[in-house]
Amino acid sequence: MERESQLTEEEKLFFMQAAIAEAKKAEALAEVPIGAVIVYHGEIIGRGHNLREHSQDATSHAEMFAIREACQHLDSWRLEECQLFVTLEPCPMCSGGMILSRVEEVYFGAYDPKGGTAGTLMNLLTDERFNHRAYVEGGILEEECGMLLTNFFRAIRARKKKTSQNE
Repeated sequence: MERESQLTEEEKLFFMQAAIAEAKKAEALAEVPIGAVIVYHGEIIGRGHNLREHSQDATSHAEMFAIREACQHLDSWRLEECQLFVTLEPCPMCSGGMILSRVEEVYFGAYDPKGGTAGTLMNLLTDERFNHRAYVEGGILEEECGMLLTNFFRAIRARKKKTSQNE
């Protein structure tokens, strides 16, 4: 049974912009700019941005923070009727968290050719072997989400080049 999105195009753009705002919070902390929000009945109930470098915790991904906050908001580990928006295609860990928390719909911006498990390397979120599957849609504000990452890593390479030239 194929699911369809329950959201309008305007809603998708609005909530992805909220995820982009979260990504910019990560960028301001010199973290890889990835952001996520979780929506329940049109309201953002969970937010998160990447904090791996600050926490030195490999699980400090934007989606994981958003999932935790949304679960606390609903006082339930089940995020049924929720949509998750993230600026970069989810990794295996985050896709697993979405499956386990029963997120209904997942929307992402940029595709991740090195670690994406929402369609690029595989699609854990729609794998029929799991007891829960989510609707998945990628490429929402893809260029803007991708440019956040491209510009971030370009700036790092430029700083490293400048530092090595000054040595």
